[in-house]
Amino acid sequence: MPVPAEWIEHRRGSDRELLGWIVPESGGYVAIDLMGRRVTEIREWLDAEEALEQAGIGYLADSYELLLDGGGDGGDGGGDGHGDGDRWLQARIVEVSTESIRVKKEDGGAIDAPAVEYVLPFPAGARLRLRSGELELPDFGRRLG
Repeated sequence: MPVPAEWIEHRRGSDRELLGWIVPESGGYVAIDLMGRRVTEIREWLDAEEALEQAGIGYLADSYELLLDGGGDGGDGGGDGHGDGDRWLQARIVEVSTESIRVKKEDGGAIDAPAVEYVLPFPAGARLRLRSGELELPDFGRRLG
């Protein structure tokens, strides 16, 4: 999905790395991360910038869980989380863009493990979540995922 025109890029000042977007909403602003997820509720502009600065990009290296449907979906993981056989697979982020999000089955870094990858649409949605207990962002007072 192309990023909507109203999404305003926010880049880190030191190296100009894209950290996410700030989106005008209901008289305030919402911070959106690189996977297209809301990082904040409606805030002032500077608070939304600060939230993206604090989140950084390190969360991309964290452990995630990907919801797979039980229907043998051939790698697209099109499950809705409500069907028989649906399950959560431990996964790592491989690549994030506004076109898609690629994840791989967690292999513990084994060089001889088969590469099992899944391509998700951008934004990530509820089928990709931070692995339970992995990260808490104290300023936001809630868990991501």
